[in-house]
Amino acid sequence: METIVVVVHVIAAIAIVGLVLLQQGKGADAGAAFGSGASQTVFGSSGSGNFLTRSTSIAATVFFITSLTLAIFAKQNTSAGIVDGLPIVNPDLLTQPVAPASDIPQVDAGQSTSNAADVPAVPEDTASTPATTP
Repeated sequence: METIVVVVHVIAAIAIVGLVLLQQGKGADAGAAFGSGASQTVFGSSGSGNFLTRSTSIAATVFFITSLTLAIFAKQNTSAGIVDGLPIVNPDLLTQPVAPASDIPQVDAGQSTSNAADVPAVPEDTASTPATTP
């Protein structure tokens, strides 16, 4: 079933590209190279505009439907995750406490967050004299 949807999807994509390339732009007389008046009589009195526009919209609708169908197929074929299938090498590591990942020390609930001893002092010679470049 999925193969059929992929084939229809590719055909719809090629059809959209071809139909868009065949259409005339507004104000552009690209059909004049093919004998502009004679080329529109093949599609009837209304010209090729309605036929190509309707065909493009049908191909685009088929393309969107097949895209959504392929997305549903892809969702059903995925597993829960890549980590679920991996073996645990050392289960003891799961029960050990993990060290904090930052260099900032942890503050206990009873300890003050601002401690003057933790703040480094600014050297006097760089703070008082302006920086000069030679």
